[in-house]
Amino acid sequence: MPVKKRKLPDADDHEQNCKITSFTRPLIRGPRPINTEKPFSSKKCLAWFHKYAAPDKVFGPEAMEQFCEDIGVEPENIIMLVLAWHLEAANMGYFTKDEWLRGMTILQCDCTERLQSKLDYLRSELNDAATFKNIYRYAFDFARDKNQRSLDMDTAKLMLALLLGRSWLLFPVFSQFLEQSKYKGLNKDQWYNVLEFSRTINPDLSNYDEDGAWPVLLDEFVEWRRSWSAS
Repeated sequence: MPVKKRKLPDADDHEQNCKITSFTRPLIRGPRPINTEKPFSSKKCLAWFHKYAAPDKVFGPEAMEQFCEDIGVEPENIIMLVLAWHLEAANMGYFTKDEWLRGMTILQCDCTERLQSKLDYLRSELNDAATFKNIYRYAFDFARDKNQRSLDMDTAKLMLALLLGRSWLLFPVFSQFLEQSKYKGLNKDQWYNVLEFSRTINPDLSNYDEDGAWPVLLDEFVEWRRSWSAS
């Protein structure tokens, strides 16, 4: 019985098979990166709080100093004001358990290391005009003695230095004006308008409108500044 000769593939067939093989070859992907960051833990966050508050539901100035030392931030640093704003803290130098848990949950921080990783973010929020305005306004009630409607002058000057001292060219002059003025404190309307004044009025006061709706405090400052410059 004659044996069938097997047809050998020609060059064209071999080339086509190679093309098909290379086209259909499955892609080999590397292993997916594993997310090693653990999710936020309310239980861990509360344990972190009680490290400073012990059995109390609030930690005060002494514990606050230790907390600042642990995260590597001076108590007078403006970042602490931004953090207090996130926590909606009612009183300067104090954090309650509810404030802590609410704010740290939003920030997704349940330990010192996580908060330290957010410090640059907290500082960057000051660069946003709308956010800065909210923090500035919050600072009035935060720093105010709750038995008073106004912010006492010593505290007002400290908070203004913290918030505007580096950005407002007229701040040193305005601070001198407050030193020699008759005012013993700033009310909320005055406080709010100082920020608006710092943002809109030129350092030489050339665009100040005396007929504008500015508080008398700022009218007197402009008059004092101009008379001081003329002398």
